[in-house]
Amino acid sequence: MESVLISGASVAGPALAYWLRRRGFAVTVVERAPAPRTGGQAIDIRGVALDVVDRMGILTPLRQLRTRMRGMSMLDGDGNEVMRSTEMALSSGRLDSADIEVLREDLTHQLHELTRPDVEYVFDDSISRLVQDEHGVRVEFERAAPRTFDLVIGADGLHSTVRRLAFGPEAEFVHHLGTYLAVFRTENFLDLADWQVWMRDGTAGCGIYPVRGNTELRVNLGFESEPLDYDHRDTDQQRRLLAERLSGLRWEIPRLLKEMWQAPDFYFDAMAQVRMDTWSTGRVALLGDAGYCPSPLSGQGTSLALVGGYLLADELGAAAGDHRAALRRYEQRMRPFVELNQALATENPGGPATEESIERAKNAISLDR
Repeated sequence: MESVLISGASVAGPALAYWLRRRGFAVTVVERAPAPRTGGQAIDIRGVALDVVDRMGILTPLRQLRTRMRGMSMLDGDGNEVMRSTEMALSSGRLDSADIEVLREDLTHQLHELTRPDVEYVFDDSISRLVQDEHGVRVEFERAAPRTFDLVIGADGLHSTVRRLAFGPEAEFVHHLGTYLAVFRTENFLDLADWQVWMRDGTAGCGIYPVRGNTELRVNLGFESEPLDYDHRDTDQQRRLLAERLSGLRWEIPRLLKEMWQAPDFYFDAMAQVRMDTWSTGRVALLGDAGYCPSPLSGQGTSLALVGGYLLADELGAAAGDHRAALRRYEQRMRPFVELNQALATENPGGPATEESIERAKNAISLDR
């Protein structure tokens, strides 16, 4: 039985783990966080990715967990409504679409519960060194004793440790898209009822929507900027940076910035894409945002992670131990799909891609060989 170590327990990692176990692999998932992460924004599962979660048997519960918006409003800097729609929402697209939007933590919980019985999870640890030869990959960890695996898969996000160790510095692959975004939760002090509000004032703004039966808000605060130098693990530094950039905004921004300091699940990062000539080197490969992050501006990061996990496991399972052939075929099948979906983020700077582009991109691949 071939052994596979997956770094990252968000979406891509557990999705791959599920399909690898189905194909007879021994799977270990290592995650820096001490437990499955909570918080995060609402994410979309679209097109072919719906077929993936359907084949996993979790489409029905995810449909039950989906967000249910009645519409959205666009506000000016003073909070005056300048546009409204009951047909679409910026976070999810058309409200009558067959695609679904769920909270990230709901999807990760479903995936973790699905895989926990037969996948080894190691939380509160991270890979510190990789040494590979023709027989396997020796992995050193920050906490645990070294182990050797047949394959190592980096599914550890935009700031992937596996990518840095196996391919080189992050700066060679991460391309900034000119925007920074923070996400956190707070109480529904705006009394929003299944309704989103989006506000833009110059080069900064926010998006807010209620979740959990309108009992809490998920808040998105963002601003345009050239690349900034900051520690992506120092959340207090990130909070100060965000507060400085949004300090002159009006409406409810002062209250939101106050709430930001109390939020237990604050997240901040650049809107960026990962572009690489190859996603594998020897016995190490990348999956999801680690190898081909399309950025939240595309709305397709989760779908790429789910589809990528399915295809990578499919090729490894069919390769009869020839990992080089499997990884080569995985790239051949996945790369055109990735490129179409990454293009959604840059098609219409400052706004969403067209419905036609989204429809084409989200279905531009087959799960069956």
